[in-house]
Amino acid sequence: MEFRYKYYGASTVDDTATTQAFSFAPDTLRPPTWFEGLLRRDSHAHLVFREALSALHSVVVSDQRFRGRDPGAYQTWLQANEGQLLAGFMAQSESLKARSAEVSAELTALRNKKVSLLAPFYKARQRYFDWLYKAHRDMWFVLDPVISVHPERLLFEAFSQDESTYCAVSIRHDVFDRVGEMACGTTNIDYSASLFEEFQKIRDYKATRFAVDPTGFTVSTAGDPAFHEEKIDLPDSWVRGFLQVSSAMTLPATVLELHPMDLHNLCSLLRQRKERAGPRSLRFELAPGQPARLVMEPWGIELKAQRSAIVGAPLTEPRSVRLWGRRRLLTLERLIALATRVRVHLLGSGMPSFWVVEMGDVTVTLGLSGWTSNDWSAAGRFDLLQARHEVSEASKLAVAQALQARWLATPAELAASTGLPQADVDAAMTLWVQAGRAIFDLPSGRYAWRELSREPLPLESLRFASPEEEAALALVHARGVRVGGIRREATRTLIEGTVNDGAHHWAPRLVLNADQQLQDGHCGCNFYSQNKLRRGPCAHMLALRQLAQPQLDEATKTGEAA
Repeated sequence: MEFRYKYYGASTVDDTATTQAFSFAPDTLRPPTWFEGLLRRDSHAHLVFREALSALHSVVVSDQRFRGRDPGAYQTWLQANEGQLLAGFMAQSESLKARSAEVSAELTALRNKKVSLLAPFYKARQRYFDWLYKAHRDMWFVLDPVISVHPERLLFEAFSQDESTYCAVSIRHDVFDRVGEMACGTTNIDYSASLFEEFQKIRDYKATRFAVDPTGFTVSTAGDPAFHEEKIDLPDSWVRGFLQVSSAMTLPATVLELHPMDLHNLCSLLRQRKERAGPRSLRFELAPGQPARLVMEPWGIELKAQRSAIVGAPLTEPRSVRLWGRRRLLTLERLIALATRVRVHLLGSGMPSFWVVEMGDVTVTLGLSGWTSNDWSAAGRFDLLQARHEVSEASKLAVAQALQARWLATPAELAASTGLPQADVDAAMTLWVQAGRAIFDLPSGRYAWRELSREPLPLESLRFASPEEEAALALVHARGVRVGGIRREATRTLIEGTVNDGAHHWAPRLVLNADQQLQDGHCGCNFYSQNKLRRGPCAHMLALRQLAQPQLDEATKTGEAA
């Protein structure tokens, strides 16, 4: 999928002894979006602003995919030069023996003097890495960060190169002393590696101005040489992963509040130790009325979070949740000293987790996939866990217009402004989130209007990336699905049935929460046995859910009427 941007000029930084001005060039192909503000000089606003954007940068350049050595090029060269090398060695064997004796004596003398023979090598290697970082780090950036200007905040979003980590930085306008002209919307900003170095120079004794420059929108001459275009061809998996993050945010989760020192202790242990065997997991041991216990495997080190607490509904039974890819948490290390609260949203073992670090008016949300090599698009199909409630096109548009008018709103506020049932609002927002037009804000529990791309995403090619959903539709059309029973309880709904896929008869079971989201389930098929719900429900569970949905909708309407 190709993304095209058109910038007027480039992002610039004007740095003097007393002032620092950041001017970001927005994408002029998008609707006009701009902002201007002066950072406050109190409440550590400069420091918080700097550290939050530095964490965002760490995610943008992050790529923790394993890359083994490729000996192919060396073997090719060796085969082409083996004969010549052997002949040269035989001709110089005597001189090489004499030289070897001299070198051996020299090495012995150096060891006696305790001089490191590898010191020149280390220096040369460091010079090479320094050059590589300066010369090629612009190539690390996959996509310019997305910035949204809302009436009460700025939202920066970025996705890592390995597609396993998502970061969002929310900055309230209260961070700025003076806010100038503003046009709400979403745009991409021209961002380069040199800007990161300028962020590190932010100090509280300097007056720091931040602006998303509107100049490009006022230039009428399209042939102006200051305009420059960028085209980036991204795989569908990158876009699909961004959409899966938004879907995962809306799923029910166990929310654990930690003290910032608990996060510090985790990062400190990760810095001190290196895993040489599995399991390399971070295990949360949660029990009703007890502080959380965090176990670092394989060492078995236990950290007791004495000041931790479950947010929301209390636990009714003990629960153990395992997370992998824990070294990605080091991205938050710089924020610990400034954090006022840390909340962890746990979806389940092997499932994604969201770490929300609050620093007054600035909030950083770090979304981690199940493990580092498990990117959001290939193994995360969290849109399939959402409610499958059908909603009319008119209702979808009404909800979208209501959210666009407010920019940020809770589902209850949208239902009140549109006059639609809560179920219709939830279903409509699920569709808008999956289309990349909206996002769920975890810290505030509100939806925000945010258009990921300038043009509508090709949902047909993105949505049907899941073989399970395609197979489920085929099962329904083949009339191989039967609903055995639906039992509604106080806070959940149980669905049982049978599915005949031509080769076997399966008996899937579903457990939906009060919002009709898939909370638990079971099936005897191989897909479920291997993955449980970590890669989304199997085709048989999806088929049963789809066939039972009209009965669920009718029961919901009957209950509301009663």
